[in-house]
Amino acid sequence: MKVRRRWWVTGGLLLTALIVTAIAITAARIPFRSETLRRRVVSTLEERLDAKVELGALKLRLYPVVRVVGEGLVVRHKGRTDVPPLIAVDTLTVHASLTGLWGRRVSHVRLDGLVIHIPPDRNGPPTDTAEAAAPRGEPVATTTPVDAAGAESSAASYVKQVVLSELEAPDARLVILRRDPAKPARTWVLHTLRMENLGMDTAMPYETTLTNAVPPGEIDARGSFGPWQREDPGQTPIEGEFTFEKADLSYFKGIAGTLSAKGAFGGTLDRLEVNGETDTPDFTVSVGGHPVPLKTRYHAIVDATNGNTTLDPVEATFLNTPVKARGGVYEVTGVKGRVVRLDVAIENGRLEDVMRLAVNTPNPVMTGGLDLTTLLEIPPGQADVVEKLKLDGRFAIDRGKFTNTTVQTRINELSKRASAKMSEEGVPRVTSDFTGRFRLSNGALSLQPVTFDIPGALVQLDGNYGLRSGALAFDGYLFMEAKISQTVTGYKSLLLKLADPIFRKDGKTIVPLKVTGTRNDPKFGVDMGRVFKKDEAPEPPRLH
Repeated sequence: MKVRRRWWVTGGLLLTALIVTAIAITAARIPFRSETLRRRVVSTLEERLDAKVELGALKLRLYPVVRVVGEGLVVRHKGRTDVPPLIAVDTLTVHASLTGLWGRRVSHVRLDGLVIHIPPDRNGPPTDTAEAAAPRGEPVATTTPVDAAGAESSAASYVKQVVLSELEAPDARLVILRRDPAKPARTWVLHTLRMENLGMDTAMPYETTLTNAVPPGEIDARGSFGPWQREDPGQTPIEGEFTFEKADLSYFKGIAGTLSAKGAFGGTLDRLEVNGETDTPDFTVSVGGHPVPLKTRYHAIVDATNGNTTLDPVEATFLNTPVKARGGVYEVTGVKGRVVRLDVAIENGRLEDVMRLAVNTPNPVMTGGLDLTTLLEIPPGQADVVEKLKLDGRFAIDRGKFTNTTVQTRINELSKRASAKMSEEGVPRVTSDFTGRFRLSNGALSLQPVTFDIPGALVQLDGNYGLRSGALAFDGYLFMEAKISQTVTGYKSLLLKLADPIFRKDGKTIVPLKVTGTRNDPKFGVDMGRVFKKDEAPEPPRLH
């Protein structure tokens, strides 16, 4: 969910467009002496942008077309020197015609070596002496000579009416600074930026293309930005649409797939609302190894001052299972990266879909209906997603069946024996209901307890399951209606009558169990060490 970066990309570049527009039309309205021209461009930018501006050489040519070339442009918003400059341009080139300038239109601007630094806090403390001394709400005095004030005011007024036909900025760089100084800045390279019909006090259309860093992929965005809010840049309006293609999810250890996304956004730089959808036809969790189609729709609220993103809601579908989630992606103080925290719910899902996603077997271990609620957390860090994923929730499986014929046959036989129906012909094919509480941490799934319900019997187990190894380590109890002697026939039934009192408690048979082995080869057995410890067993539940 790296939506914050896309909005700062467009916001920072569009602010640059405002600056260049001011330079272009100011150059066209003042005397042609280089130093006078340079001073008045600086003055106009400082007045319009509430910024401290530096500009090196500025050259003007009038024939055969108007051409202005500037070098070393630096803009520091509110004069801040505690962070790198907001805008820096190596070379800017402006082209216009005399007739176009007469009609208040500049034809073309090119920016080379453009670097935009997005500061970590829009309300950072002033460090410039003049700004610190100025009363709140009043502009900071500049060093421009007083005798030029009238011309400067006239030029600034003219700026509002001029339109810049086209702007391009190849291979610009966007650098996002972090509030935590221990966290490295993030740099983005924009392949193209193109804007048309730009004005200082109007909403401006834009188009931009860049390579997203995390996860890698191509982003195209277009929309409108502005007008720029000088006193509070965070309140500058922005809206548009975006597409995100060929994002490689294998960047995140433990998952893979090629994601595409599209959507629309609107609001201000401080608070953007985003509605989008994604499509990953080959989403894969490495521990499962099976690609499945994954689609999502989401509504997000982005706080661009800190990058925190609230997701409310996210609606996803993979195979035949719907998932709903609410939560967000948040910065962690003193730690590189962000934490994902979500409340997740599955209603009327399919167990086999989840099994296919998370279990590395040719066929799902079980089938059946699935309801699930859980808290989900993915801490920051480079570890495999499966290893760092944390879950804490509850689940219910309705009418579950094992796909392994041997296991399902044992379940069918258990139900027949537990119901004291050994004298009846045939073995019924039964389904199983599961409920339980689970926790996942460090790649191990803990079930405390899980209840397995079939006609005539109920199994209650506690233990752990290794997602990668498939190892099973559970113990618990089997509760039955039938007595031990009723689970067999013939002489075995007569012999086991002696054991009936050992396993009976409150009218139910209680057999201590242990489950070991692996998911592909589970081993069930009686835990003989607990046979004579009936007092440790829980109260027998009501059996179906």
